[in-house]
Amino acid sequence: MKPTALSEYLDFAITNNFPVLITGKPGIGKSDIVAQAATGSDAQLIISHPVVSDPTDYKGLPFPNKNGTADFLPFGELQQIITAKKKTVYFLDDLGQASPSVQAACMQLLLARRINGHKVSDQVTFIAATNRKQDKAAVTGMLEPVKSRFKTIQELETDTDDWVKWALINDMPTELIAFIRFRPELLDNFEPTKEMINSASPRTVAAVGIQQAAGLPQKFEYDVFKGAAGDAFATEYVTFLKLFRELPSVDEIILNPHKAPVPGEPGALYAISSALARKMNDDNIGSICTYLDRLPVENSVACMKDAETRDRTICSTRAFIEWTKDKSGIIM
Repeated sequence: MKPTALSEYLDFAITNNFPVLITGKPGIGKSDIVAQAATGSDAQLIISHPVVSDPTDYKGLPFPNKNGTADFLPFGELQQIITAKKKTVYFLDDLGQASPSVQAACMQLLLARRINGHKVSDQVTFIAATNRKQDKAAVTGMLEPVKSRFKTIQELETDTDDWVKWALINDMPTELIAFIRFRPELLDNFEPTKEMINSASPRTVAAVGIQQAAGLPQKFEYDVFKGAAGDAFATEYVTFLKLFRELPSVDEIILNPHKAPVPGEPGALYAISSALARKMNDDNIGSICTYLDRLPVENSVACMKDAETRDRTICSTRAFIEWTKDKSGIIM
């Protein structure tokens, strides 16, 4: 599933208390999507890390009684999901890295929603995530009885449009969004390795954007980007940034949309359309639409989609309605 589809499905699963297992490469947003789904369902989120847990964390601690017997007493997160009074998502992150004994303890919670005489609250939904064995993320596998306890296993896929929407909402730099539009294959160029290097993934690309937004000095860009997302990403992105910084200003385009220069390079076209999307508002949308009509339709539509994601109010402007009336088949 793509991120948007998985997010919508998780809303359904949480509503119906269906346990779900999410698989996928490292750094593609599994944990973030679960957190967003919990927020969207107005549910409390409890994040558990089985890989650093002990079976007693999911079974309770044995405590002797006066009659020579013992009971298992729940504590911590286990106590929380037993006593939960409101909708709660219990998220087992990196479950595939956990030892078989810990997985077996989790299985009892998933199967019977009961452990050692203690019943899990009906308000709790179990969601788990794991990387895959081929990702070299210390995933040794998952017990078959554990896998079968989930109502479904879904592999998360990366998607450029979904990432761009996330990037716009989270104030990623305009030039980074433009670059991913131009070179979408570099959003997910994950290559598992034992070497101390990173490769491009939604997580590492976001790390690039966060540092740019914080004002990273230009002289550090290549080295920092290489360390964050790998050499291939850094080399192309630094070249793209040089091109981006030589573009005509957005203010110039808005003031003179009929005569402002139109870039000839494909990368520059993506760059200018992203910059215009970030700048678009009720006052200047008319001028920007005039300029967009001079761009290739792929770039102009991408600009309008990004602007719409950032600010839905532009959809009610006359300029937006007139510009989209003949493009409804490609803008929606």
